[in-house]
Amino acid sequence: MAKEFEVRNAEEFETMIREGDLRISDAIVSTILKNLKSKKRHHHALSVITLEDDAIYDISIDKKDFYTTLVENLSKYEREERYEECVKIKGAIDYLKSKNDK
Repeated sequence: MAKEFEVRNAEEFETMIREGDLRISDAIVSTILKNLKSKKRHHHALSVITLEDDAIYDISIDKKDFYTTLVENLSKYEREERYEECVKIKGAIDYLKSKNDK
């Protein structure tokens, strides 16, 4: 199940993204790790519920972006010293890299 974020408006969510909110990274990375071997191309990662706009935005990730997204997020996890997750992310990066090298 995709993670849900409840915010006042879209601007608040944009601020979360700009500030590198780790909860967003967690939702995206966990979606990738759960679907690493899936044949589906797009995977629902999170939903953003905006209270003022009364809207829901569903965010999905394209399987083609798994590798770069994991590489980008690895440094965030390292900064937060979340080394168990770093090991999982590194393993997934290595898996995707080996798949692309074939």
